[in-house]
Amino acid sequence: MITTLDLPDDLIEEAMSITDVKNQTQLIILALQELIKNNKIIQLKSFKGKVDLNIDLDTLRNRNEHSG
Repeated sequence: MITTLDLPDDLIEEAMSITDVKNQTQLIILALQELIKNNKIIQLKSFKGKVDLNIDLDTLRNRNEHSG
């Protein structure tokens, strides 16, 4: 997709120096990937304390030894 953006030069320059990314396209891709990753982390954190897995690791380990 080709898109024209009007971005502040100082913001682009600072982001490029922090990331060592050399072109603006890769910088925008990286920024979008980080935004998506951070959003997914926030969504996962919302489950903290809400999911009861009730897993007995010893039982799981013994089951795998006998299935073998």
